[in-house]
Amino acid sequence: MSNELKLGLVGEISQQVTSEDTAARWGSGLVDAFATPALVALVERASVIAIEGCVGVDQTTVGIEVNVQHLAATPVGIVVRARSELIEIDGRRLKFKVEAWDTKEKICEGSHVRAIINRPRFLSRLMLKAEHVSRVS
Repeated sequence: MSNELKLGLVGEISQQVTSEDTAARWGSGLVDAFATPALVALVERASVIAIEGCVGVDQTTVGIEVNVQHLAATPVGIVVRARSELIEIDGRRLKFKVEAWDTKEKICEGSHVRAIINRPRFLSRLMLKAEHVSRVS
């Protein structure tokens, strides 16, 4: 590992909500407000940022669990900020406390779990699965 994986690592990311980020665009609702799936992607990115450089060369992490409450709606044009803090390390399992705010209020709180994986092995298995699916179709 390049940097030490330890509790308390923090990642943050901000973005302006665009029409591409809305529930109507994602198909998760019919309104032009920041979509829950876009919010989940944002807190996942913050978690990845928190541990950047802390896993081995042939390793990466994948999201395996998300548990968030989307507390308030955010309109297009507003900046949102997500924060993720590593709160638990259990072998290859990493648990994060995640939160997000827009310029007015807190819009999200919850947790996210990522697993440390061997990237080459994962990609190999993924390719085998894709080949199997294409043969079956």
